[in-house]
Amino acid sequence: MRSIDGRSLDLDDVVAVARQREPVRLAPAAAKRVDASRRALEKVVAKGSLAYGIKTGFGELANVAISDADVRALQLNLLRSHAIGLGPPLRQDEVRAALLLRANTLAMGYSGVRRILVTRLLDFLNLGVHPVIPSRGSLGASGDLAPLAHLGLVLVGEGEAEVEGQILPGPKALAKAKLAPLVLQSKEGLAIINGTSVMAAVGAIVVNDGLRLLKDAQVAASMSFEALRGSPKPFDDRLVGLKPQPGAREVAANLRRLLRGSEIIPSHKGPHKVQDPYTLRCIPQVLGAVRATLEDAAASLRIEMNAATDNPLIFPEGTSVSGGNFHAQALAMALDHVALGMAVLAGFSERRIARLVDTRLSELPPFLTEKSGLNSGMMIVQYVAAGYASDNKVLAHPASADSIPTSANQEDFVPMGMAAALKARQSLENAARVVALEVLAAAQGLEFLKPLRPGIGPRAAHAFVRSGVPPLVDDRSLAPDANRILEWMATGELLKAVEGAAGRLA
Repeated sequence: MRSIDGRSLDLDDVVAVARQREPVRLAPAAAKRVDASRRALEKVVAKGSLAYGIKTGFGELANVAISDADVRALQLNLLRSHAIGLGPPLRQDEVRAALLLRANTLAMGYSGVRRILVTRLLDFLNLGVHPVIPSRGSLGASGDLAPLAHLGLVLVGEGEAEVEGQILPGPKALAKAKLAPLVLQSKEGLAIINGTSVMAAVGAIVVNDGLRLLKDAQVAASMSFEALRGSPKPFDDRLVGLKPQPGAREVAANLRRLLRGSEIIPSHKGPHKVQDPYTLRCIPQVLGAVRATLEDAAASLRIEMNAATDNPLIFPEGTSVSGGNFHAQALAMALDHVALGMAVLAGFSERRIARLVDTRLSELPPFLTEKSGLNSGMMIVQYVAAGYASDNKVLAHPASADSIPTSANQEDFVPMGMAAALKARQSLENAARVVALEVLAAAQGLEFLKPLRPGIGPRAAHAFVRSGVPPLVDDRSLAPDANRILEWMATGELLKAVEGAAGRLA
């Protein structure tokens, strides 16, 4: 059971709830803050002053006063009018993460909502009611307005939701979960849609998976390093420590751990090229930079997930203050940086694949097959990797560098945070496929160095791959092999096998 309090959510909490369906509750102290915030909002309403989104319209219509009789209709109309997202729906784990993050920001106690709104979001998580949320439509300013409006419609018995594998209309989805529709009170519709919860949800899952992929990338690099007979001297901690960039020292330590016990490295201690190419020599510096990028994004996400991103915010003395905490510029820029990191990771991996299949550079059989000519071997492995790496270069263009003003120029600079999140997601998927292809090619390269055995990390990885993917002797379709490796990476099985032999990677 996870407990949310608006202040202490971390990436592992998000993943546990989003993917393992761990139940969630509202912390008692947070419940008291939510109740106090609602009482403070009622003071604002009682004063009768024009408070944004409470007694006024929205965006450019902020100067239009709303009568007391229309306050509830205002909140429902807000959800209906904003629910025009398009595109493929978000994945179930992303929807669950968004529900959790929206509940967590409301649990801070600055949004003025009733407690039942927060607990109903948690009911959706605990009972498996997953609103259908289109992936496109948010600019990341005023938060994820369109996606969160689709989420909010299900709360009031409209929209669509997935329950037990079925897509149902909102009323049927609630009935199946034995939940009644909510009747929104003042400000509650605005509190649902005004915030960064959806882009942060997608980003949290991307960064979590990116950190895991980075470990797989180090395993793949160690396999290629051995197949290409690299020198481990550049991984010496004395050398790497003289340039204390975050991440590099940890990656170098991981490589030393993985390469322990190598029989291949001592075999070429004699006359040897003075320096290896960068894709072998500079693994700590390049993958260390990717690690730093992911860690920086994780830090930005922790702030965003535990922040009041609503507008206006309600303070205990009964004041309503409008501001811009919903603006996701910091998060958009962090996720753009993640996409850049994935472009670097994929390009770095593809270059090692290119070396492996080029007999002039690898001193291995051409295209990693003994029967080249009759067989093409792993020639096209590098083509596919190059396609994904090239795609990632396009995706590395920052979404946050662009802005199209909206709401009659009231919202005149938007961060494009959701675009950055979805771009980072696609970049991650592309990079994972390239790494899987490197594992496939490197495992084949190691076949030609037998009976010499690589270090304990690549040795364990090679053995695990061979448990389900045989060596390539005669040409066959390699797509099933690559997909099998990709699945092992996604489930963590490949990394588990390696860490079981070499120890936990930092």
